[in-house]
Amino acid sequence: MTRIARTERIQGLIEGLDRFTATPGNGTTRLTYSPEFRQARDYLRDQMAKAGLVVREDAVGNIFGRLEGRDPGLAPIIVGSHFDSVPNGGKFDGPAGVITGIEIAFLFQEQGLVPNRPIEFIAMIEEEGARFGGGLFGSRILTGKVDTDGLSDLRDDDGISVAEAMREYGLDPENAGLAVLPPGAIHAFLELHIEQGPVLETHGEDVAIVDRIVGLSQLKVTIRGQAGHAGTTPMNARRDALVGAVSVLSELPDLARSIGQDAVLTVGKIDVLPGGANVIPDQVTFSVDIRAPKEEVVRELISQTQAVVEKANGNGLTSEVELQLFAQPTLLSSEIHGALSRHADELGLKSRVMVSGAGHDAMIMADFAPTGLIFVPSHNGISHAPEEWTDFDQLARGIDVMFRTVKEMAG
Repeated sequence: MTRIARTERIQGLIEGLDRFTATPGNGTTRLTYSPEFRQARDYLRDQMAKAGLVVREDAVGNIFGRLEGRDPGLAPIIVGSHFDSVPNGGKFDGPAGVITGIEIAFLFQEQGLVPNRPIEFIAMIEEEGARFGGGLFGSRILTGKVDTDGLSDLRDDDGISVAEAMREYGLDPENAGLAVLPPGAIHAFLELHIEQGPVLETHGEDVAIVDRIVGLSQLKVTIRGQAGHAGTTPMNARRDALVGAVSVLSELPDLARSIGQDAVLTVGKIDVLPGGANVIPDQVTFSVDIRAPKEEVVRELISQTQAVVEKANGNGLTSEVELQLFAQPTLLSSEIHGALSRHADELGLKSRVMVSGAGHDAMIMADFAPTGLIFVPSHNGISHAPEEWTDFDQLARGIDVMFRTVKEMAG
C-alpha cells in the first residue's frame, strides 16, 4: 500500500524536539518542569498549532491539541504519549508517540478530513518518574489516581517538591485537581511506542499489536545507620548503612529467579549519604522495580522484598520500604486491538501480538477508557540510552496503522 505518513516530516519533528536536552551529545535528558522541558513544551505547542489544532495546557502541564469534530459533544479519541525522559536517554522513548499524534494531525489537515468525533493529541508529563519517582504521573493525574493535595510531599533528589517545581514552571499546584478528567471524558486512548526490546527487529517484523501490559511495582528502600570517621571508628562499632544495603541487594535478584513466571526485578538507582570517601554511610536509598505478567506474582515479590529488607534491621540499623507505584497487569481493548491488526494487514505489514514488559501511559488509561497500544522496532533492542534508535521509515509504518485506525474510529 502507498505510504501515507511523511518520513521526512516525522524525522524533522523527532530531531526538532530532541534539541531540548540538558545533556547535548550524551543522550536526551529532559526532566519534568526543567528549562529543557519548558522549551520542549513550547516547541510541541507550536507544532500542534501548525497542524491546525486548538492547543491547551492542563493544570499540571499535560499538553492537548484538539481537532474538533462535526459533533463536538462526543467524547474525544486521545492519541499520544509522554515527552519527559530518563537521564541520558534516547530521542524516541515517549516522543515517538507524541510525534505520531502530531503527524496524524498534519495528515488530517492535508487531506481536508473533518472527523465526526473530536480527536485530541496529547503530550504527557513525568511518565518516566525520573524526577519525582513513581512514574506514569501525567496519566495518573488525568485518571484521578494521584492525591493532588500531597504534591508538596513528593520531592526530587534535590529536595524540590512537585508543588515547588510547578510554581517555578508557572503552574499553580492548588489547581492540580482541575486536571482530573470526569468519567466518560475519553472515548478511547491510543499510543504508539518503540518496543524497547529486540523481538521485532530479530524477526524482521514491522509492528506489534499489544494485547496486555505486565503488572509492575516500584519500591523505595531506605537503610539508616550512623555516620562516623572512616579512620577512627573500629569495625565492630560501626553502624554502616551501606553494609546493610549490600546484604539486601545481594539477595534481591534471586527472588525473581526463584519465583520464575517471567518475573523480573531491577535495582536501578542507589544513593549513599553523606557520600564522603572517608565517611561511614549513615543512609542508603535504592529503588526496586518489580514486573510480572500476573498480579499475584508482583505482590508476592513485594512481600519477599520487604522480608529481605527487614533482615537488615538490628546492630544499629533500621529500614523502611515505601511503595511508590503499583499497577495491575492490564488487558487492552480487544476491539481496538482488532482494528490495529486489521489495518496492519491491509497495509501489508508484518505484525505480531505482544505482551508489553514495560509500563506505559496506556497501562493507566486502560482503566479509564478503551485503550490500544502499538510497538515499532528498536534497533538492537536498546532503549533508555543515547544509542536508542528506531528507523524513521519503520516509525512511519506504525503511524500509517494508527492514522487509519484513528480515522476509522473517529468516523
